[in-house]
Amino acid sequence: MDIPRAWEQALQQDLRGVLMVIGAPDAGKSTFAQYLFRRLCLNGLRTAYLDGDPGQSRLGPPTTITTALNPENQTGFPPTGQWRRWFVGATSPRGHMLSLVVGTARLAEAARRMGAVCVVHDTCGLVDPSSGGLALKLAKIDLLRPAVVFAIQADGELAPLLAPLRRSRRVRLVELPASPARRPRDMSDRQAYRRDRFASYFAPARLLEIDWTRRAVLPRPFFQPHQLVALEDRRGFTRGLGLVHSFDIPARQVTLLTPLDSLSGIETLHLGDLLVDPQTFRDSPLHFPPMDSSRPSLRPNTSGK
Repeated sequence: MDIPRAWEQALQQDLRGVLMVIGAPDAGKSTFAQYLFRRLCLNGLRTAYLDGDPGQSRLGPPTTITTALNPENQTGFPPTGQWRRWFVGATSPRGHMLSLVVGTARLAEAARRMGAVCVVHDTCGLVDPSSGGLALKLAKIDLLRPAVVFAIQADGELAPLLAPLRRSRRVRLVELPASPARRPRDMSDRQAYRRDRFASYFAPARLLEIDWTRRAVLPRPFFQPHQLVALEDRRGFTRGLGLVHSFDIPARQVTLLTPLDSLSGIETLHLGDLLVDPQTFRDSPLHFPPMDSSRPSLRPNTSGK
């Protein structure tokens, strides 16, 4: 890593608790978060990394956020200890901010329960106030109550967020310059990264048939081919992902392509808002058609007939 001197100086302090890293895309945010994680591990602290970017995730497949703990005596990245995962259901926070905020809080709590003294939270790159970036970051700060917020910016792009934080005693703010070695990535680069992550995740996948009447289905059992589905345990954490291969409405059966070997411990099928081609692993947003009388309804029959 090409580490600016300002980044090294920022870590000359005792750090504990949730350490939130914010910044726009390509500012070096994730590079700093990984550097911070390694430094804390080298100092002998049980540290968890909370990857909060569902589009460019480092610890899990796209559409998820993940926290993982460093095993004792491990100082490298990525951490290989205990982990928990949360399904956001899309690669962008837009339209999914509630799930992202709730999942972040649940993962931070899980990291502490696993024994983490420090939780390095690498946030997503959404910072534009007009797109909800300001509200998203403030909501996370209010909910997580981080010990430190590390803000990395190049050209004042965080000004709407930093202005109130500088005047607030709610959180300790450390402002850092962007990495001089940062390499901007365009949309095609980001799409290619997601394809590679999906391809790697589904490489060992097999077909698994599921009777959906035996498990909860969120938000409702309306499946589409190639739709991404999370298989969740009773606490709401994601055990694995699947792609809809086929479904039989009268039989209430759906077949998923998934790396999971069995449904042991799975209580919920959580349908996402993304389609993933199982051949190319290109993803596209799922657009739900309006319900009409010609489409079979999958809602429970409450009429008594």
